[in-house]
Amino acid sequence: MEGNIMLNYDHFSIEEATQLQNQLRHNLANQTDIKDFTTIAGADISHNKDTDIVYAGIVILTYPQMVVQSYSLIEAKTTFPYVPNYLGFREVPSLLQAWEQLPVKPGVVVLDGQGITHPRRMGIASHFGLLTNHATIGCAKTMLFGHFPDLGSTKFSNSPIMSPANELLGYALRTKDKVNPVYISPGHKMSVPDSLTIMKQCIQHHRIPEPTRQAHEYVNMLRTGQLQPGYYTANSQLGLFD
Repeated sequence: MEGNIMLNYDHFSIEEATQLQNQLRHNLANQTDIKDFTTIAGADISHNKDTDIVYAGIVILTYPQMVVQSYSLIEAKTTFPYVPNYLGFREVPSLLQAWEQLPVKPGVVVLDGQGITHPRRMGIASHFGLLTNHATIGCAKTMLFGHFPDLGSTKFSNSPIMSPANELLGYALRTKDKVNPVYISPGHKMSVPDSLTIMKQCIQHHRIPEPTRQAHEYVNMLRTGQLQPGYYTANSQLGLFD
């Protein structure tokens, strides 16, 4: 992990979190750091309602084939509340623990949440990317910030997400015919156009692209006791997950 940034934010106030986001945003890189890569990861978090336990996972897949290679699972605790615009403060510390368990890092990490489509450009993908100094993309299921023109109804239709100042932040992307889009934006060390190009390669048969879809599946199996915390190569803990 890079620098001396705190990795536990449980005692942060919202004012302190806002101040840190405003500081960190100036370090974001908006150019793609990696061009030729063969692995991509999805990162996700799950939790049980009304507890402070969180379940974090990072799943590495081949790119662009989307075959699961390995996964890292963590059970941790946090008391930072779930507050819109501050997801990174609740989820990044446990994701960093999962990251540290990976003996070989993936080329790009896709996180279930926003990148720069955020009022301070500091969605969870930006936050995680800065702390790991790694190329990241946000793939969110809901819009948080910005606006986009009308989107076509067919698979792979996309529309630019613009800031109130008319800056290109990301893309709304239709992943299946006539289903709600996902919202793609770069996190760190990634350009807006490349974030869209890469995510198009991650779409298979579901609304959610494979990296974060697989991470969601594995994390939920951890939460329900079907998997245990740790690092595993594919199929070393259970039989098949496809």
